[in-house]
This record gives sequence, structure tokens and C-alpha cells, in this order.
Amino acid sequence: MKFRPCIDLHQGKVKQIVGETLNDSGQGLVENFVSEREPAYYAELFRKDGLTGGHVIMLGPGNEEAAAEALAAWPGGLQIGGGITADNAAAWLERGASHVIVTSYLFQNGRLREDHLERIVSEVGRDRLVIDLSCKRKDGRWYVVTDRWTVFSDFELNEANIRGLEQHCAEFLVHAVDVEGKRTGILADLAEQLAAWMTIPTTYAGGARSLDDLALFRKLTQGKLDITVGSALDLFGGELKYRDVVAFCRGEIES
Repeated sequence: MKFRPCIDLHQGKVKQIVGETLNDSGQGLVENFVSEREPAYYAELFRKDGLTGGHVIMLGPGNEEAAAEALAAWPGGLQIGGGITADNAAAWLERGASHVIVTSYLFQNGRLREDHLERIVSEVGRDRLVIDLSCKRKDGRWYVVTDRWTVFSDFELNEANIRGLEQHCAEFLVHAVDVEGKRTGILADLAEQLAAWMTIPTTYAGGARSLDDLALFRKLTQGKLDITVGSALDLFGGELKYRDVVAFCRGEIES
């Protein structure tokens, strides 16, 4: 189990927000943390600690310059997501991203756009593509949600659908939207199911707030999945020590 760090960007600043509250008007936005540091500070920290596969996520427009700054601080060490399409994906790889992360470009009007999937794979290759399967629960099942996690698609997370997508990408990223940014603990049943379904590298994000949560996650997933911790980290105004998370995921300390 690897710790995958994150740099979430909103209006050009490093922030931690409750993702479900993000909208164009800005009304009702819940910000857990707004950093006074530049994106490069975090990218350099993660580079020094050898934390590969972290995510730079552009939450809305106006974040391109900040994202480029983070990528420049660690070329090849970070993935980029947020507004990625077949038209701009290759450019972000040229700017230093190791992979591009896509969601809304692939899932439109509630359905998987297989033509868009084929196009972006042809542009960047399967080995540089991460598919974001961020999901919410509905009627006891999980469905991919898009458009800033406000629109349910008809794409259910289940073993058959996962198998169909795995052949087109290098990794999956899954935000458990129901708990993302809320520091209420991991969504244990989703984590356990993902570990049973996935056969390629997959990162889970959502709710982790303590080393006990990380220990539970590792037990439930048998170490098969990686994890992101955001709002709970002391880096982002929380109480969970970044250094402890790094050490725990390396097996240097226990919870």
C-alpha cells in the first residue's frame, strides 16, 4: 500500500474542499483549507520523500499556471487531472505529468463515451492514462459521478465493468464522494469491493483521518490498493501528521 499525495488547486491556490460543494457560482463552497504556500512547495516535498504517483487536480478554470508550476517542480513524478481531454492531454504530458487523469471527458450525458476513450488512448497511450471512477452510492450500488460529482452516470462500479475498462488504462483513481473531504473515516465496504475487483494499480481517496483508518484500509484491501489522504493531513490544516502517514505506509511505524 502506497501513500499517494495530492495537490488540489482551486482558483490558482492549493486548497482542500468538500468536493460536492464545488460549483460555478461559488455559493455554498466549503473550504477545509487554503494554503499560503505555492504548489511547487508541495511538489518538492513529495519529490524529496519519493512519493510517486501523486495527483495534481485542477478544480475548475484558472489553475493551469499553478498546475504547471507543480509539474515543473517534479517532472515525471505527478499525475494531472481536471478538464483533461484528448485535445490537451499530450500537452500536459509534455509539461511534465507522468499520467493524465480523466473523468468527465469519458462520461457524458450519463454514459461512457467509448469514442472518447478510444481517442484519448490513441493520443497518449494506455500506459499514460488514469481513469477516474469517482462514485456515489445509489440504491445500494456505486455509480460514477461527473460534472464536479453532481451528475450520476449509468456506469456502475462492478467487476464486469471494471474488467472492460482495465484494458484501456494504466490505473484507476476512485474518490468515495460520499465521504470525500469530510474526515469521517474511509468507506470500508467500497474499499473492500475495489480490492476484490481491481487487477491494475488503483488509488482510493475519501474520508481517511487517522493511522487507525489507514490500518483498517490496509487490512480490508490486503494492501492491494493505494490511498490518498487530503484534508486530515497537517500539511492541509488537519491533525494527522504527514510524516506519520509516510512512515506508516512504508511499514516503519504501526498505528
